[in-house]
Amino acid sequence: MHASRLRPLQRPAHLHPLALALGSALGFMAQHAQAADPVPVELNPVVITGSRVEEKSFDMPASVDVLTRQQITEGQARVNATEALAAVPGIVANNRQNYAQDLQISSRGFGARSAFGVRGVKLITDGIPATMPDGQGQAATFNLDMAERMEVLRGPYSAVYGNHAGGVIQLFTRKPGERTSVEGSFAAGSYGTRKTDLNAEGRLDGLGYLIDVSRFDTDGYREHSAASREQVYSKITTRPTDDSKLSFIISGLRQHNTQDPLGLSWSAAKTNPKGVDSAALDYNTRKSIDHLQGGVNFEQRLGADTLQLTAYTGQRSVIQYQSIPKSAQTNPLHSGGIIDFDRSFYGIGARYIAVRELGGGKLTTTTGIDFDSSTDQRQGYENFIGATLGVKGKLRRQESDSVQSIDPYIQTEWSKGDWSFTGGLRYSHVSFDVKDQYVSGTNKDDSGSRSFSHATPVLGVVYHLNPAVNLYASAAKGFETPTLNEMFYSGSGGNFNLGLAPARSEHLEVGAKAFVGDNSRINLALFQIRTQDELVVDVATGGRTSYKNAGDTLRQGLELAFDTAWTRSLSSRFALSHLRAVYDGAFTSGTGASLKTIEDGKYIPGVPRTTFFSDLTWQVLPGVRAGVEGIYRSRMFVEDTNSANAAPGYAIANLRLSAEQRVGQWKLSEFARVDNLFDRNYIGSVVVGDTNSRYYEPAPGRNGLVGVSARYIW
Repeated sequence: MHASRLRPLQRPAHLHPLALALGSALGFMAQHAQAADPVPVELNPVVITGSRVEEKSFDMPASVDVLTRQQITEGQARVNATEALAAVPGIVANNRQNYAQDLQISSRGFGARSAFGVRGVKLITDGIPATMPDGQGQAATFNLDMAERMEVLRGPYSAVYGNHAGGVIQLFTRKPGERTSVEGSFAAGSYGTRKTDLNAEGRLDGLGYLIDVSRFDTDGYREHSAASREQVYSKITTRPTDDSKLSFIISGLRQHNTQDPLGLSWSAAKTNPKGVDSAALDYNTRKSIDHLQGGVNFEQRLGADTLQLTAYTGQRSVIQYQSIPKSAQTNPLHSGGIIDFDRSFYGIGARYIAVRELGGGKLTTTTGIDFDSSTDQRQGYENFIGATLGVKGKLRRQESDSVQSIDPYIQTEWSKGDWSFTGGLRYSHVSFDVKDQYVSGTNKDDSGSRSFSHATPVLGVVYHLNPAVNLYASAAKGFETPTLNEMFYSGSGGNFNLGLAPARSEHLEVGAKAFVGDNSRINLALFQIRTQDELVVDVATGGRTSYKNAGDTLRQGLELAFDTAWTRSLSSRFALSHLRAVYDGAFTSGTGASLKTIEDGKYIPGVPRTTFFSDLTWQVLPGVRAGVEGIYRSRMFVEDTNSANAAPGYAIANLRLSAEQRVGQWKLSEFARVDNLFDRNYIGSVVVGDTNSRYYEPAPGRNGLVGVSARYIW
């Protein structure tokens, strides 16, 4: 043996202790790592979103991307869906740094105007809608700890899912494992961020079970933005017969006293991006949420055919303290500064998938129906008592708001040789009913009802140019009803705005999908969307916002995605979107002194023209991976006239490191990440058309997160 190897190990004086610790950790990781595998790149995943049957994404005449479990969870906090959605072209997913208002997600510009929650994009978890029948959804209900994959559909094919226009985001949780295991994980990082998770899975007497509980806490990047979130999730699976499967799912979310920092003015965002508007402190703006839902999925194979049944029910309670000025609430028609509602919701779905041979080709036909219902018992209160602000005062509003939708549909696909043809038709009927229970003096009875019906057809064709290249085209008509929140007020500040019409859209898309060699895939889509009666902000005064139907809008864009494995240990993903989203005709909004004209060609606010995502993943050692991410977004306008300061474009870089080891029956994993590596100051999201010109929501500077987990497998 060489003599130098017999010398005792000495620490060089110039070597930082952190470097030694990192070297020791990497050595341990390499020693106990699992066998080296290539960096995985799934080039042709199976999807069901769009066709509703299992189909290779390469063969669909639609833009659909799949995020794998690794992309969703590896090196991530697993708190916000935006962590993974940044990698999907056509999707703008912003963490607003405001857990009181949820994430801001838009697809091809649809949903960008939402002041809270997600609208214009349908959210589904394990076949159960996370979007209410009026089109408003909550991404916070997604349980990312249990995620197996996420499918993201944009374009014409989203029309077969009914009342929305932008797309569909569907989360699938993992199936219980065959072996019993218990896993615990903990992560901590900047701004007092902490995440604890505990889960167990296995099989017992023929039943598969999966149970997960977690808690997330943060002090928030900005002042007055602290939040805590507790989530529970359980799944039980069984096979009643060899040809059937049954699953029961229960999930819950508890998020109390979540602080709302509101947006900032342009000057405030530049001088103190971590600050908060004084109104948020004066009224102690905050929100509490309790959400519980359960569902059942049943599938029966009938030879080549399949019957699928879904049923769900749930309860959601929300109380929100707003910053509406005390002076505005003195108006006898005002509904106060506190929103308080209890929502019950339920739904059922059934579909039959028939597979036949026709004309020498394969014919697959899906016939189904969806029924969804929600009812809110809603109250409004003053957010003051005397001179004390931010406390529950007098009752100013009480009503029962119900929304129901019933949607029969049929989809069919016929494939023969180099051609595949698809078509679908959905008929949606959405009804709103309001029972006003607060009638006093000049506050008249605002009860009323309104219903909308619309047929949404979709057509698609795929030409298999060769085994490595598919060309496709698709077209559809879609529609998007106003949500309950958009119908609450008319421009005059009076009763419900039952005169709003649904936005109607026409979608065209052409594209190409190609395998490049054995390790790469490229997707290209060109699209155009024309919309009539687009819903926009009309009047925003006294803390209340009313909406109106604008003229036409036009969206024209390009989406490009490229996935490749350069070597067995190096892979990357690139996603580019370019979207021109403009008003295609002049219109007016507001009244009196606030009357304004929005000219033809003005950009739709909240929609960046160009977005770009890049990711490079390197397997450093067996079981040890490092990655670098780059994100670019161009400027975003904040209101319809485009006259206020636009949120400037920005580019940021993120780093991550993750590792896995096996030690006996233990599986250990660790991760560390640094976001906004170069400490850029930028606006992460905007509040479109805000009443007080508080449009801007600054994003954090450089911030970090580290996490560990341990799993014991019997």
